[in-house]
Amino acid sequence: MLKELSIRHFAIIEHVRLSFEDGFHVLTGETGAGKSILIDALSLAVGGRASADFVRHGEKKAEIEALFEIPAGHPVCGILGEMGLEPEEELLIRREISASGKSTCRINGSPVTLSMLKKVGRSLLDIHGQHEHQSLLRTEEHLEWLDAFGDQTLKDLRGEYEALYNEYRALEKELERLTSDERETARRIDLLNYQLQEIAAANLTAGEDQELEQERNRLVNAEKLVKAAGDAFEELYAEGRGNDSLQNALNHLEEIVRYDESVGPVLELVQSAVYQVEEAIRLLGRYRDELEFEPERLNQVEERLDLIHQLKRKYGDTIESILAYGEAVAEELEELRNRDENREEVKRKLEAVREELKSVASRLTSARKRAAEQLERRMEEELSDLNMANTAFRVALQPSERGFTPTGCDRVEFQIAPNPGEPLRPLAKIASGGELSRLMLALKTIFIDVDPIDTVVFDEIDTGVSGRAAQSIAEKMAGLARKNQVLCITHLPQVACMADHHYLIVKEVSDQKTRTRVERLNAEGRATELARMLGGVEVTTTTRRHAEEMLRLAERMKQAT
Repeated sequence: MLKELSIRHFAIIEHVRLSFEDGFHVLTGETGAGKSILIDALSLAVGGRASADFVRHGEKKAEIEALFEIPAGHPVCGILGEMGLEPEEELLIRREISASGKSTCRINGSPVTLSMLKKVGRSLLDIHGQHEHQSLLRTEEHLEWLDAFGDQTLKDLRGEYEALYNEYRALEKELERLTSDERETARRIDLLNYQLQEIAAANLTAGEDQELEQERNRLVNAEKLVKAAGDAFEELYAEGRGNDSLQNALNHLEEIVRYDESVGPVLELVQSAVYQVEEAIRLLGRYRDELEFEPERLNQVEERLDLIHQLKRKYGDTIESILAYGEAVAEELEELRNRDENREEVKRKLEAVREELKSVASRLTSARKRAAEQLERRMEEELSDLNMANTAFRVALQPSERGFTPTGCDRVEFQIAPNPGEPLRPLAKIASGGELSRLMLALKTIFIDVDPIDTVVFDEIDTGVSGRAAQSIAEKMAGLARKNQVLCITHLPQVACMADHHYLIVKEVSDQKTRTRVERLNAEGRATELARMLGGVEVTTTTRRHAEEMLRLAERMKQAT
């Protein structure tokens, strides 16, 4: 939902900051006051095309900020995640356009490209009256509209189809891999055989390299180790040295204990030290006797380590990863040797899945045809209320030129014939701005419970409409605003009186400069503005009473629904 819109130095707007809430918002004002400029600014905030013409005369740049409130689980969270942006409860979009025409975009302070901003913007709001953001004009989305309208059977069939399609594509890729160039396969087998034999011949064991490194250190430093071990042995075992001194201390303590038992703990400690030193002397003597310089063994260790290093460069950073690579090579070799058998098995599976996919796709198409007929009836009923009673609306369902696609075998396009006797043509090629807005209002009314886009903007949807049709437009927008945030620029008092929030756009001239001002109207202000819309420039007692009565009736109607 849009929470705030800030505009600075944009066209004739010097600075405007607007706050929005839930419900139905209308923007009114005299022709040329700048109502559509606000929508242009909002369009730019969600990825519209920028131009230097938007920058207010005499200023260096135009700045637009739009703050959105994002509920948990909103589709934009996934889009932001794909872009590497952290989804938050609020999303701030900032767009700057320089006087040279250069544009910069930021989302929550992070710079983004225009294409990224457009993708985010499409999930936040729909603007009708400016073609850049009309989802109704994007033919690729018509199938999604139709499937969203369909019953649970259609949704289940689509889910079943998508699961089968993923399996089908995986089998296709597997078959493609198995039927790749035979020469390349033969070369691959030769390479894998060589790699497997090289790894097997090395007869590696986990941790072997670490043990060899330690052994090499001993062999390289054998002379130093022999001398150090001998010196340590002498310090402990030579006459008058460590062991003798401890033994003498022990004899003295045993003498003391005969007269004073309190020294017993000290005696036990020295006895333990004597035993430990004797064990250390024994082990140190063995270590010293076993040490010797072995040039041949050192060469063997160096060669073994060099072999392991070469294998690490080819197959992995550790012996464990080399062995794992060898296992993977053995598995791939086994598969390649059984290539023909595997290929035939994949072909059989692919054919079976293809037949099942074809069956589900056919049932999905039938379900879509039923949904299309119901959607056509509903749309024509809604359009009749919107002063488009003679408009024929059709859902053109044709086989996809690509055969199986991720969404089925169908191509869907919405078509209309605005007048009797005219052929059906695609929406994007025939519908005017006003017609598109009313078509979207009709669709939004039908899809109120399933459409994920929370904010809908209608720019002069009521052009050329009056009487009962105008009242119907007002009621439908008020109904839509019960679950969506709706913003509407209107010239019709029937629409304006149904709003929950009313903004007046005024153009002022001072100091030979033109400025647009936006004022949020209270109850009295709303009555005055409605009276102006009813009677023109002059507000009379009669038009004011009429305006106040319209507001009372509108409030009663909204409470009743």
